[in-house]
Amino acid sequence: FLPGINFRCYFHIYSLYRSVSTQKRTCPLLSVQPIRGLVDEKFQFVVTNLPPDQKVTLHSLHQSDDKDFWEAFGHYVSDEHGSVTGFKHESLGGTYEGTEPMGLLWSMRPIPGSRHGLRLRKRDIVRPMEVCISVYSGHLSQGFSQQTPLATSVTERWYVAPGVKRVNIREKEIRGTLFLPPGSGPYPGVLDLWGAGGGLVEYRSALLASHGFASMALEYLAPEDLRLEDTDASYFEKAYQILKNHPMVKKDHLAVVGLCLGSAITLSMVSYSKVIKPQCCVCISGSHLMPVDKSLSEFFEEMKNHADKLCVNENNQVIHKNLFLSLPCQSAKVDVGRIKCPLLLVNGDDDQILPAVESAEDMAMMMEKSGNRHLLEILTYPDAGHLIEPPYSPHFRATNFKLECTKERIVMLWGGQTKPHAYAQEDAWKKILAFLWQHLSAPVTSF
Repeated sequence: FLPGINFRCYFHIYSLYRSVSTQKRTCPLLSVQPIRGLVDEKFQFVVTNLPPDQKVTLHSLHQSDDKDFWEAFGHYVSDEHGSVTGFKHESLGGTYEGTEPMGLLWSMRPIPGSRHGLRLRKRDIVRPMEVCISVYSGHLSQGFSQQTPLATSVTERWYVAPGVKRVNIREKEIRGTLFLPPGSGPYPGVLDLWGAGGGLVEYRSALLASHGFASMALEYLAPEDLRLEDTDASYFEKAYQILKNHPMVKKDHLAVVGLCLGSAITLSMVSYSKVIKPQCCVCISGSHLMPVDKSLSEFFEEMKNHADKLCVNENNQVIHKNLFLSLPCQSAKVDVGRIKCPLLLVNGDDDQILPAVESAEDMAMMMEKSGNRHLLEILTYPDAGHLIEPPYSPHFRATNFKLECTKERIVMLWGGQTKPHAYAQEDAWKKILAFLWQHLSAPVTSF
């Protein structure tokens, strides 16, 4: 890439190549629709004006908020009309195969020469994810920046729909961001809890607001002016009350959504808290084997006591799942038999962080004995890993990670295979939204 030229200018230089052709009538054309859309919205691409049976490569390129470049590509052959259509034609090779136009997103990987162990996450959600899609002659697998594309288009992928409002939450010690849908409200509310990676992760909440929910992303791993020793059940109860009492939120139409540690917190809170009483909750890649019933400092200290159970594979990637499987958990498990609202569990059966599938089976038995099994719905996806994110997010089998309990920087094995994991993310997101709407738009009932 040329120094001093930003990403959009680079796209513009690409597009200039198309205008210099003296044979405009036969110049290949690339259409990507929609040019702007939400990240969970499918796009379609069509290439025309190619010779019949021409080998071409469709290539996507994105520069992340961390300034790393990501790419994906598929190998195609034009039909008898000189066209390639994403929803009709198969990729014969590349980073994805089959009739998979969204493979240009979910199979993205860092370009050759990038830093190791990267993970693609949207940090600045008020700006779109810009993706440059180009078509090249021949079946290429490398050296794209040295080649001239036949045609190029840029598509914008947004986490925030037009009209969504972003509100900073800084009440007492609570730190978070509330996203409000367009319109006058009030809206059903969602408390959104991410995992042990820390920080304020906003993109799922922004997308939930784009679908009509007032969603509050909560920062709970040592935000400013708050120690882990002070982050306990009361912190989450105060956050829940802030969401519940907001004038744009329906007080009796609330849900909690958690991922990983966020799921463990969710299960603990809805089982034991006298304050957090949602109408439903969603736990993604979670477990009930270690309750979060004390401060987070004590929780991580307990984890540290079992850190010797962590395994490392031949690629020096840490398998976290073994730590939980080794716990003397029978007396320590969250008593999910106390849960009184509908609960959706979303798991991948190749999760290498938590025994999520085994936990779901045990929770089902516990709830059966307690008489609340009818409240439980379980989604289990073959060959999906731990990080089940919004649709078309790239799959990461292993990335860099900082273990909160030991403060070590490691390469964490998340698990999953790319194509089935992509299917899991697309299918689970539809079902999560349907589950939330089913229980948050219905009249309030006592369970």
